[in-house]
Amino acid sequence: MEGKAAVVTGAGSRGRSAPGIGYATAVLFARQGAKVVVADLDEERAGATIKFIADNGGDASFIPADITREEDCRNLAEKCVDRYGSLDILVNNAGAPGTGKVTDHDETTWNLAMDVNLKGPVMACKHAVPQMAAGGGGSIINISSIDGLLAGAYLNVPYSVAKGGLATLTKLMAVHHGRENIRVNCLAPGHVHASFTAGFSPEERERRRKIGPLGTEGTAWDVAYAALYFASDESRWISGIVMPVDGGLLAATPLAVMGNLDE
Repeated sequence: MEGKAAVVTGAGSRGRSAPGIGYATAVLFARQGAKVVVADLDEERAGATIKFIADNGGDASFIPADITREEDCRNLAEKCVDRYGSLDILVNNAGAPGTGKVTDHDETTWNLAMDVNLKGPVMACKHAVPQMAAGGGGSIINISSIDGLLAGAYLNVPYSVAKGGLATLTKLMAVHHGRENIRVNCLAPGHVHASFTAGFSPEERERRRKIGPLGTEGTAWDVAYAALYFASDESRWISGIVMPVDGGLLAATPLAVMGNLDE
């Protein structure tokens, strides 16, 4: 990763007991020598991530970005190149919730989930791709969810539909931009405990842990290490895949793992 420039959206530290996926990804990238743009709405949160990276000998800086605004996405790509000379890696990590069945949610909830989880990555990619192509290629990593692949435990239609769209976008872009030497892959985290789930009760976390084939709780670092692989040259011949990071959960049918709850 030495000498590469990476943009990670939603990489600010949430200051909770469990780090977020964006934070963990930014830290790992910097640890491997990448110059990291911490893109976030909140400068204070971004500053905490940058301080940790700097204190550990890494190189990171802040670019404010509301990814639902195309102009912010354009600015993000252009400033990364101006600052570091290239844009080699983009991690579309920023996300927003969206609860309810299709009969439950209102238009505001739907629009927020679609704008942050799908429109934002599309706009970020729109302006990152030309910069990557001009520099000889790059790697784009979209952070989806297992809820975007199958119906999960929670009623979250807006979120799930948007994350499912992100998985489809990954495959389309891998085909459309492969000849520009741009690889596009997607991670689908499972029952991970990170900043997004910081409000979950111990009982809920334990239920999620038990149901998985490995019987362990995932963390933001598990997802970040997968992102690190996709960002690195070791995955140079992998593009267009959606990879679950879920402790084996999607390999099972519900009946196959029901007994795990009796542990």
